[in-house]
Amino acid sequence: MIKAIWHNTQIAQTEQFETVEGNRYFPPDALDMRYFRASETHTVCPWKGTASYYDIVVNGQVNKDAAWYYPTTKPAASNITGYVGFWRGVQVLETATS
Repeated sequence: MIKAIWHNTQIAQTEQFETVEGNRYFPPDALDMRYFRASETHTVCPWKGTASYYDIVVNGQVNKDAAWYYPTTKPAASNITGYVGFWRGVQVLETATS
């Protein structure tokens, strides 16, 4: 099980995830969408494709472009299509499952 936390608030949690280049990617249904706001930012990865971003908003605090995802991917990254990664101070923690 992994979870994403920002400002002491759990913003995502899942038992099913993908790891690519050291980043844990969460499936879209693992996100608590109350904390996510679409961003206009896009970047391009040569082998994954074009990434879109979310701002994370917790208690009025905004972490701009702190989550990214690939709405469509190139074939080599098809396992993370739609999955969300985090950075910019978002903690991704692994927890034991019982």
